[in-house]
Amino acid sequence: MDSSGAVSKSSAPQPARTRAPDASSPPSRPAITSVFEDAFDRAELGPDWSALSPSWKITGGKLCVRGARNKGVWLLRKLPMNARIEFDAFAEAAEGDLKAEVWGDGVTGATGASYTNATSYLFILGGWKNTKHVLARLDEHGDDRLDMDVEPNSDDERARPVAPGQPYRFKIERDDGKTVKWSVNGLAYFERADPEPLAGAGHEHLGFNDWDAPVCFDNLKVTPL
Repeated sequence: MDSSGAVSKSSAPQPARTRAPDASSPPSRPAITSVFEDAFDRAELGPDWSALSPSWKITGGKLCVRGARNKGVWLLRKLPMNARIEFDAFAEAAEGDLKAEVWGDGVTGATGASYTNATSYLFILGGWKNTKHVLARLDEHGDDRLDMDVEPNSDDERARPVAPGQPYRFKIERDDGKTVKWSVNGLAYFERADPEPLAGAGHEHLGFNDWDAPVCFDNLKVTPL
C-alpha cells in the first residue's frame, strides 16, 4: 500500500504475461488527441461504439446492460498510451459488478464462461456478487491480480459493497507509460506498475463490460496526458 492508501504492485520476478493482438481490427476511428466526452444523451449508441452483445442499450441517458456475459461494448476511438479515463457507474441491483476494460483491442470479448482471455486491464468494483474489488491484467481470475475483499461493515469506505443506485465515479490513469492507477469517488483503490505495459496495437481501446447484473454507465471523459 502506498502513501495514498492504494494497494500497489510493481514488477514481479516472473515476466508479465502478454497477449498478441487479435487478427481482426476495429473499424477505423480517429485517435483521441484532445478531451473526448460522451454523456449518452441520445437514443442509439452511434458510430463511435461497437457492442458485442445486443443487451447494450441507451436508456434514460445512460449506457445500460444486463446479462452481457462478458461481451462488452468498445469505444472505437483510440486511446493514447497515457490518459485519464473518468466515468460514472451505477449498479441497478445488489449484485454490484461494475466493470470496465482499458487499453484493450476494441474487438474481442470472453470466449468462455470465465473471462481469462481479455486484452486489457480490467477494473471491477463489487465483482463476484459484490464480494471483491479487483484490478486485473488480461485475466480477471489471474494470480497476479490486485484485489480487496468486500466487508459490509468496514471502517474503510473502499471495502464496502457497491450500493444500488449510487453513482461511482471511476478515475483510471496512466501518465508514465507503465503505471496504472484506479480511484473511485476520489479514493485510491489500486496502483500497478507494469513491466510490460499494455500499449500500442491491440491495446488502444476502452470498453464497458458485464456478466449478469444490471448496470449503467454515464458521463465518460477521456483526457490525453
